[in-house]
Formats: sequence, C-alpha cells, structure tokens
Amino acid sequence: MTTYKELKGSQVQVVSSDPTFLEGQVWYNTTSNTLKGFKLIATGAWSTGGSLNAARRYVGTAAADSSSGIAFGGNTSGSTYVDNTESYNGSTWTEVNDLNHAIGLHGGTGTATAAISFGGYDTEVRAYTETWNGTNWTEVNALNSARSSIGAAGTNTAALGYGGYTGGSPVNSHRVDLTEVWNGTNWTETTDMAVGKNSVAANGTSTSALATGGYSSAGATVDTTESWNGSNWTETGDLNTARYSAGGAGADNTSALVFGGTGPPPKMAVTEQFNGTNWTEVADLSTGREDINSGGSGTVTAALCVGGDDGSPTGATEEWSSTTPSTVTFTAS
Repeated sequence: MTTYKELKGSQVQVVSSDPTFLEGQVWYNTTSNTLKGFKLIATGAWSTGGSLNAARRYVGTAAADSSSGIAFGGNTSGSTYVDNTESYNGSTWTEVNDLNHAIGLHGGTGTATAAISFGGYDTEVRAYTETWNGTNWTEVNALNSARSSIGAAGTNTAALGYGGYTGGSPVNSHRVDLTEVWNGTNWTETTDMAVGKNSVAANGTSTSALATGGYSSAGATVDTTESWNGSNWTETGDLNTARYSAGGAGADNTSALVFGGTGPPPKMAVTEQFNGTNWTEVADLSTGREDINSGGSGTVTAALCVGGDDGSPTGATEEWSSTTPSTVTFTAS
C-alpha cells in the first residue's frame, strides 16, 4: 500500500494554523484539533461566449473576469492592423471608441473600464502607450524601448511590460529580456528577465507577475516560467507543454492560467493551471488557436480567451469557469 509520505514526500504536518497548501496536502491543526486537507472541489471548463464583431488575432484584451472586458487593436488579415475597440458584457461584444493607433502584437491589461495598451507592431515595432477610462483612449508617455509581442501585467496606473521583439535581424538577437514599470505617468526600466523572449503568456500585477513559455533568444519554443516579485525575476515550475503566443490569466505569481498557443503542435487547445509551484493540465479550449493576447484576461476561476488564429483570424470568445480550491476537514464518516 502506498503511504502519504511516499506520495507527498513528507509526513502529515502538525501546525497551530492552516498553512499555505498544495492540492492533496494533509495537516493536523492543534488549535481546532482537526485533521484537514486541501483539494480541488471541481474542475474548470471552457464554454462558448459571444463572438467579436471583427475577427482578429494579436488583439489586446483587458478583463477582470469572464463577465466583462474589452478587446482592442489586432490584425484582421495579412498586413492589416486595426484600431477597433469592443466591450463585452458577458454575452455580447459592442463597438466603442477606437484606439488612437491601429496596432497589433501589443501588450494589453487592466479592466473593461480602466485599461492600458502599449508597444506593438503596425509597419514596424512601436513604443506607443494608450490608457482607457471606460469611454476614450488617451495617448500617454511611450515605452523606453519600442517592441512587439510584449508581456503585460497590472493596471492602467501600475503596469509591467516585459520581454518582446525590438525588430531587426537576426531575429533571435532582438528577442529581449527588457522589463519596464509604469507608474501612471512614466515607464522606468527595471531588472531584466533571466532570458530574452517574446510572445510569453503573461498575468499578474506590476509587483507579482509571471512570464510563461515564449520564444527565446536562442531560437526555441520554451516551457520555462519566470516569477516577478516587484524587484527580481526567478525561475519557477515549467509548463507541461512548451508554447508561445498563448493566452494568460491570473491575479499574481502564485495563481495563473495559460491556454492555447503554438509549439509545435500548432494551434493548441491545451490549458494549464499554476498553483505557485507546479503547472497542471486542465480542460482544453473548445478550439485550438494561437496568436492570442498574452495577458490581462481574468483570473484562474473566471477568464476570457478572445480572438486569435484557428487557421485564420477568429472572433470566437470562450469563457473559463472553475471553482476555487478549498480546505476540507476530515471526519470519521
């Protein structure tokens, strides 16, 4: 018979208060005199949401959860980049005021009423930054380093932009590790990532974020994850499936969701969830797609996958829903 120690690598802990846990962990709480454990109550699933009015890939998104968000910019075909902005109410997308610049491959994060767009590509890489107040986009101070395929986390007053492609040839040498912090007025360069890469899946805040997967300056699709603590990047648990151009969601560097992307295989449907240490495969997207916005797409319990490329630019929206893991108390029954 397999023991708990063989499964989890340690004996049952005896503690006076409930610890920070991993799925399957068991402990004895001496304050309540109870044996407790941690488990996922239910698995998550993707469901079909309303389609964008304008199908596109490389679209920026900003969403606090799956019930509201905005989608802005993107590429509709070939070299056609757009400034369209659409707002989501949980079922329908509605066109609202456009960006000042038609752009794609840009960073996008925030909420439906307070978002930020930065960097990107139209005919060349750009440093543009625009903020959204729920009604209009306003052009503000630009990034220090123009780049496309940039990771984005945070809000329109406190954002993080990391990695990306600065343009030029050879391509690999222009995949960068640059990190910049936005304070609501200016961008400031800060500590670089460990490895230069573009098209990472991004999530979190300006002080607690993840850069997951991507295409590295060594010219390879990677499965690595770097964790940002507000000062430095540190490598943490690897994805099960290496990929780039995937979607990302999650509140911070201990809780994240990565979905879709390209590897090989191209146009993935695979979704993985992060618990602060490890990535676990969960329910797949209904349709595999790549070229999804990298971040700003909700939480691990309520996220949006918007647009992308499933063979051509798509307007499809999928909504992720799952139950938050919780502590359970064991009884004799």
